[in-house]
Amino acid sequence: MDFTASHLVPLVDEGLGNSAYLVDLGDGGALAVDVSRDLRALRAAVARRGLRVRFVAETHLHADFVSGARQLREEGASVIASAAGGREFPHLRMGEGDELDLGGLTLRFLATPGHTREHLAYLLCDGPRVLGVFTGGSLVVGAAARTDLVDPERTHELARAQYASLRRLAELPDETAVWPTHGAGSFCSAPPGAHRVSTIGAERAANPLLAAPDAEAFADALIADLGSFPPYFLRLAEVNRRGPALVPESPPLAGLSPEQARAAMAEGAQVVDVRPVPAFTAGHIPGALSNALRPQFASWLGWLLDPGAALVMVAEQHSDAAEAARQAAKIGHEGSLSVLEGGMAAWEAAGFATSSLSLVTAAQMGDRPVLDVRQETEYTAGHVPGALHSELGDLPGQAGGLARGPHVVMCGHGERAATAASLLARAGNNDLAVLEGGPGDWAETTGRDLEEGR
Repeated sequence: MDFTASHLVPLVDEGLGNSAYLVDLGDGGALAVDVSRDLRALRAAVARRGLRVRFVAETHLHADFVSGARQLREEGASVIASAAGGREFPHLRMGEGDELDLGGLTLRFLATPGHTREHLAYLLCDGPRVLGVFTGGSLVVGAAARTDLVDPERTHELARAQYASLRRLAELPDETAVWPTHGAGSFCSAPPGAHRVSTIGAERAANPLLAAPDAEAFADALIADLGSFPPYFLRLAEVNRRGPALVPESPPLAGLSPEQARAAMAEGAQVVDVRPVPAFTAGHIPGALSNALRPQFASWLGWLLDPGAALVMVAEQHSDAAEAARQAAKIGHEGSLSVLEGGMAAWEAAGFATSSLSLVTAAQMGDRPVLDVRQETEYTAGHVPGALHSELGDLPGQAGGLARGPHVVMCGHGERAATAASLLARAGNNDLAVLEGGPGDWAETTGRDLEEGR
């Protein structure tokens, strides 16, 4: 077929920092690559083009989202995956050197271990011409994906394998398009940046890891940049290997009266307030976790809460709670989901207690101590001088032991700070304020420089 750029549609999940892909095969059929359980964007793209998904390919056993491959198989698609992955549901088992005719286009398979041990890259070919390569978590724009998710004791071994995989991919022609799964915002180690796709030539020229002189230097450089990651990463690969349970596009969401919500809380349900930060700080259910509905909602939900916890969501609109439920399903949350009918207005009308937090601007901070809850790399790049630091993901185990007294909790914009403040308040630290903004706002307001490093 006469393949053009219009035949490939990237489907970007900004919250997870990942890209899936839809390939129009030119005959009414389509190939989907590395899709999550949230198939709405894929379904919309397929409907716009009048296509049917005939094939769904996975470059590796995903650790950062529940795969949608099994769902698409139930709807008639053939699943393409590594024979070494050991998936427990029917699929076309592929390995090094295999090829698959898609009907005009061909997929050629390259073993590219590193990010995972069974990782495959897929060359999309039109006859003898290589159009591009789906690199998954091997070669990504400006970097390579992390190698510490399979087994901590194999991190260095897999990093050396990642070196060999990247060197092999770098031998492809310069004009070969690079279509990675992981991109900016992914905890799988893609660096910040606007570009989610690239070419082999561009990566050979600018990717610092491709300049490493040998496997040991590469491994040292890759491992040195590894940051923290959500705990659900350690279980989702196995969920995807076994074949995730099929779920409806709109997960069940029970409506609870204030009295029923309070009873559920007494039985251990966790309240998750998905409203914007100003609404949460103005008044919320005591003990509620603030997690404003935004692209990163799912990652922080999975990072901070047990996957089997029953959740009662507080939202401004029922549609917000429904969207939060879809996001929860995407990262494999297994507990029951419900929503407080009528929201905080109903809770207050029932006469039940509420709590609040101060929300301050940089100009209102004064000289109160600052707690910065951003990731390590964010903090060392620039923070308020003297600020304490604890990553938000570490707070559930530290909240009770942090210094009491007045603190301004800070992140990049305010959402993570509100989450952190809600955790600290639940642990008994109530003299807290949430900064609306981040370190840049403080620097602009005070005219002072941020401090770098530790």
